[in-house]
Amino acid sequence: MRKIDAILTYNKPKGESFLKKLSGKRPLFVCTIGNTETAKTPGISAAGKNPELTDYTPPADVELLLLGRCKCIPGVPVTPEGIPTPALITKSALRLADIPVLVASGGLRVKPHIPFLDLGGSPGGDIRTGKAVENVGEVIKRATIAGESIAELADYLVIGESIPGGTTTALGVLLAMGIDTEGKVSSSMPGNPHKLKTETVKAGLKASGVEFGSLAGDPIKAISCLGDPMMSAFAGLVLGAATKVPVLMAGGTQMGAVLTVVKALNQQVLDNLAIGTTRWIITDKTSNLRGIIAQIADVPILAADLDFSRSRFEGLRAYEKGVVKEGVGAGGAAVAAMIKSGGSITRQTLLGEIERNYKQLVGSE
Repeated sequence: MRKIDAILTYNKPKGESFLKKLSGKRPLFVCTIGNTETAKTPGISAAGKNPELTDYTPPADVELLLLGRCKCIPGVPVTPEGIPTPALITKSALRLADIPVLVASGGLRVKPHIPFLDLGGSPGGDIRTGKAVENVGEVIKRATIAGESIAELADYLVIGESIPGGTTTALGVLLAMGIDTEGKVSSSMPGNPHKLKTETVKAGLKASGVEFGSLAGDPIKAISCLGDPMMSAFAGLVLGAATKVPVLMAGGTQMGAVLTVVKALNQQVLDNLAIGTTRWIITDKTSNLRGIIAQIADVPILAADLDFSRSRFEGLRAYEKGVVKEGVGAGGAAVAAMIKSGGSITRQTLLGEIERNYKQLVGSE
């Protein structure tokens, strides 16, 4: 395999070893989706034209992946400024490399118009109440069984997520479990609302009687009080699959929360994990994925070196200005496409396909 357009940004030797392990192998992409009422806090998420529409973003994202168009909403999910969902990147990468897709639900308010694996979870509440997610332990158990079964279908898994408000709930779980992340989680907006996120999490900590690090050994309670339903599903899938095959956890700083939960429940699987993200996350000066992961585990970070600066579409060039950055497993899907193609799928190839899909689905310059 020739060199791929990916940046090894944390634990480079382990990252190189992980890439070699995946070379020539067949991946399966799993997108884990859910909703949290936390996303409806004004100013906390850009994953929708307005806070109330965030319920539709995850189902619309996965409809785009499987159908090539959205059915639960017209058009595609966009930010309040009209910047399109990163599912366009994921869809383009998966189609180019012919990587199959499976969708798993941790708890939804709006169900997608596609087949999906329902792990029995409920939509999440507002973490400011201290009652964020129900039935966490049971969903993790079900997702673990599912992960073990899904691992039989491929040589490795790429697991991504779509849940508006997820970096705020990630901050909540990380602080509850003793990871210093205040001011370090990312955002889908260029102006990262750290103050609002911290205030939201602190209200949740107070309501649930939790202090920094007091739930370090109790990930189920941490998610129950301060997390979101995607985390339960994602963590369980990792716990089940990584006992059998390598898993590329596809996402940004939310992967820190999932990794912390996984580590607390089974450290044995950590050697079979890596994080796949985008260049926009690792160069983001308003967050620190590397600093978060370094506190948790010796897991490598692989970043797809995507570059939209010369795109003919303003909506894609906006990614270079710090809008969106990551989501729906975009970075991990891009890395997996490059690996599966032996390096023949490059960032230029990807941009061409993304632009083609952008024009077809969004239609404007």
